[in-house]
Amino acid sequence: MQLHKRDVVEAATSLLDDYGIADLSMRRLARELDVSPGALYWHFANKQQLLGAVADRILAPVGAPAGDWRTRITGICGQLRDALLSHTDGAELVSASFAAAQSAVMADVLTWLGDAAVEAGVGSRHAELAARTVVYYVLGFTVDEQSRRQWDAAGAELPDGPSLLTDDPDARFAFGVRLLIDGILARQAQRVEKPV
Repeated sequence: MQLHKRDVVEAATSLLDDYGIADLSMRRLARELDVSPGALYWHFANKQQLLGAVADRILAPVGAPAGDWRTRITGICGQLRDALLSHTDGAELVSASFAAAQSAVMADVLTWLGDAAVEAGVGSRHAELAARTVVYYVLGFTVDEQSRRQWDAAGAELPDGPSLLTDDPDARFAFGVRLLIDGILARQAQRVEKPV
C-alpha cells in the first residue's frame, strides 16, 4: 500500500486528538501507519513541516467572511477559535506552527485580517502587526481555554464563586475581540486627529 501525504496528515491529526501534542512524534506516527520513520520524511522534511500540515488540516474550516471590517475580524476570530477547540491541543499546535511560519492557512488569515485593518484605517505599514496582534489574542486565549478544560477533565480544583477564570468563556472571548476592535477604532480616531 502506497503512503500518501494526506494519510500521514490524517493519522497525525488522529494521534493529536487521542494523545495530545506531547505524544505526537514521528516514531509514534510511523508505528501507527506501520511504516519506518524514514518513510514519513519522503512526505515531510521535518516535524515542523508535518505540524504545519496538521495545522492547516485543523484550520481548513476557516474562511474569509463577508461584511464590513468589524464583522470580518469578529468572524475570523470566532472561526479560528472554533477550529482550534475542535482538536486536542489544537491551539498549542497551531501556535507553534504559526511561530515557525509553517501554516499556509495562517498566512491567509493574516492577509484577511490585515485587509480588514486597512479598511478600518490602520496604515498599511502597520496592517500585518494589527493582524498578528489579533491572531496572538485568539491563540493565547484558546491555549488558556484548552488548558483549563484539561485541568477540569483531570479533576483540578478551580476557584469557587464567580470569577474571570470560571465565567462563560464565550463571553470572555467576545469581550476580548470587542476590546481589539475598540483599539482599532481608537487608532483610527487618533490618525484622523493627528497623522501617525
